[in-house]
Amino acid sequence: MNTPIFNCVTVIGPGLIGSSILRRIKKDRSIATHSVAYDSNPDVCNRVKELQIADEVCFDPKSAVENADCVVLAIPVGAMEEVTKQIIPYMKKGAILTDTGSTKASVIAAIEPHLTPDIIFVPAHPMAGTEFSGPDAGFDTLFENRWCLITPTANTSQEGINKITTFWQTMGANTRILAIKHHDKVCAIVSHLPHLIAFTICNTADSLEEETRSEVLDYAASGFRDFTRVASSDPTMWRDVFINNREAILEMLARFTEDAQAMAKAIRWKDEDYITETIQKGRRIRKSLIDNKQVQ
Repeated sequence: MNTPIFNCVTVIGPGLIGSSILRRIKKDRSIATHSVAYDSNPDVCNRVKELQIADEVCFDPKSAVENADCVVLAIPVGAMEEVTKQIIPYMKKGAILTDTGSTKASVIAAIEPHLTPDIIFVPAHPMAGTEFSGPDAGFDTLFENRWCLITPTANTSQEGINKITTFWQTMGANTRILAIKHHDKVCAIVSHLPHLIAFTICNTADSLEEETRSEVLDYAASGFRDFTRVASSDPTMWRDVFINNREAILEMLARFTEDAQAMAKAIRWKDEDYITETIQKGRRIRKSLIDNKQVQ
């Protein structure tokens, strides 16, 4: 057996992403010989113990991180600063701190001021997930053939980058290094804006007159059902994402609004060529996702 990447990995926030990491470590001991889970909610900790997906479950941040070679913050981006302040005094010298947040500029701004020189911080973002949340939602193949984007800061060591890259590749993910601001703009269009649209469409449907609303729910076709699947995602996580990546999201929303208005104009004036070309673009994008094995 190869030497494990880490002796001990601590996951803070064993929800969908965190519990999937823990399950993968249980399956593949080349990642870590020992796993620890911690959550500020004792009920979540107790559920992780029942599921037996971590080697150790802690009920306080100090004991959770003091022996860890790597600490993974798998928590809402709005909670990063407070949790970082809690754990940094107890992390051991040379340990790696990383995260799974889907906004990077805000996470880095929240974490960096509280770091000590002997802690290596490697920001990361696994582009994987489902609409479900909590420790029961995870599964050990969640990251297979998905992308994990790594966004080093000026202070991130190459050793830290290499270890976290290997960590995610062993999880089954493809990895890529991205600049911080570029990451936030890319994720605004491929992840954040689609969720915003899904939440908004469901809100529109819910606001219809009662008779029409009931018919929408009774006769929902696959297109609307797909929106409701996305819209059932964790509200706390997505509230924090929208607030913390607001500039990039608002920029992409403005561009989308312009395109939607152009489509509305084409429909109004029966511009068949524009409508057909827009639909064909959607088909081409869908095909490229299938070809790249990003659709299950």
